[in-house]
Amino acid sequence: MTGLEGFIGMHRDRQGSRRHVTVVGAGIVGICSANYLLKQGFEVEIIDPTVPGSEDQCSYGNAGGICPGSCIPNSMPGVLWNVPRWLMDPEGPLYVRLAYLPHALPWLVRFLVASRKSRVAKISAAMRSLHRYTFDCYEPLMKEAGCEELLQKHGQLFVYESQDGPAKNAYGLCLRREQGVRVDILNADEIRQLEPALAPIFKSAVYLPEQGQCPNPGRLVAKLAENATRQGARFIRARVADFEMGAQGVVAVQLEGGERRPVEQAVLAAGAWSADLARKLGNRIPFETERGYHVMIRDADTNLRIQTISADRKFVASPMEEGLRIAGNVEFSGLKRPPNMVRADALLKQARPIFRHFREGEVKRWMGHRPGTPDSIPVIDRARRASNVIYAFGHGHQGLIAGSVTGKIVAEMAAGAPTMIDLAPFRADRF
Repeated sequence: MTGLEGFIGMHRDRQGSRRHVTVVGAGIVGICSANYLLKQGFEVEIIDPTVPGSEDQCSYGNAGGICPGSCIPNSMPGVLWNVPRWLMDPEGPLYVRLAYLPHALPWLVRFLVASRKSRVAKISAAMRSLHRYTFDCYEPLMKEAGCEELLQKHGQLFVYESQDGPAKNAYGLCLRREQGVRVDILNADEIRQLEPALAPIFKSAVYLPEQGQCPNPGRLVAKLAENATRQGARFIRARVADFEMGAQGVVAVQLEGGERRPVEQAVLAAGAWSADLARKLGNRIPFETERGYHVMIRDADTNLRIQTISADRKFVASPMEEGLRIAGNVEFSGLKRPPNMVRADALLKQARPIFRHFREGEVKRWMGHRPGTPDSIPVIDRARRASNVIYAFGHGHQGLIAGSVTGKIVAEMAAGAPTMIDLAPFRADRF
């Protein structure tokens, strides 16, 4: 056995350690938490039914943006008027399965409430406070793991098919600038000079030069997991089904199949599966799986260099190690329904016209479960009924961006140290 699965079978016994943390979830947030907990001297056990970095994880299918300037919520003023148009478009960016609508409706109402300008300004500030340190927190981990090439700093490009695209998005640009994010407005000529791979259909653009890109999020998670194992972390391939409570909080986790694992401290970072477990700990958090799709095209031969977002067509085009990734869509259909790959095919259809050259090689389709809160910011807090359990979930579309910073914060919380940012906006009881 080689590679990550071989690492999972390894464990260095650290006799005498009195500080043990159980991390529930091995996606990007859980793996970054494990790495930073190890740096703090904790003994770490990570429990997840999947192999870190594998296709079964949401982190694997991320569009790859690592963006310190990400501070625009999904729910913005005016979104209410766009939702009906999106829902009526079979290839649109939002889909709600009719039978699932009664379940999703309370979340959607809260999503619309979060679009008020007074609320958006506070959400934007919270997002920026978390994301601004993403490079600072990833770089030491990547250096240790030997994968520094997985952080590229080429910026991020939002393109429009009309000349007044940036003007129509003036409020969003104002939010970015208020948060100290550098914003450059480009005309058609400047777009061609910056990114000649794009077809001449774009008349204006917003370029964010300080943003970054990971060309293989799955490999990043796998490499960080291997590094954690080298430092002594133990991986348990299982799903947590329940918690055993004691006088001082959680004393054990119960795994599917009945096994009991003792707990001193725990981190709940189980992505879209976190809300059901949090409910057992006294927190009812409005939470949905925002199912996202991507297509990966090998040998597309576009020569795209910069992660590019089509502001009109609502998708992201990312150059990856394995080819060109087209990602996007939000689908509300729950955790159990099979993927609807028509949604992935719609992304491929919309992406073809944006490139000067597009050779359609092998196409691979994927769907994953983004863990979404209605206000676009995660829950980073302690459990209501168990102060020895730290919540670190609900990052939605920004999991890859915030993973490293959240991991460092989790380690600070576990050590009882001051956290690097104010966690008030991320409380579990804010809803």
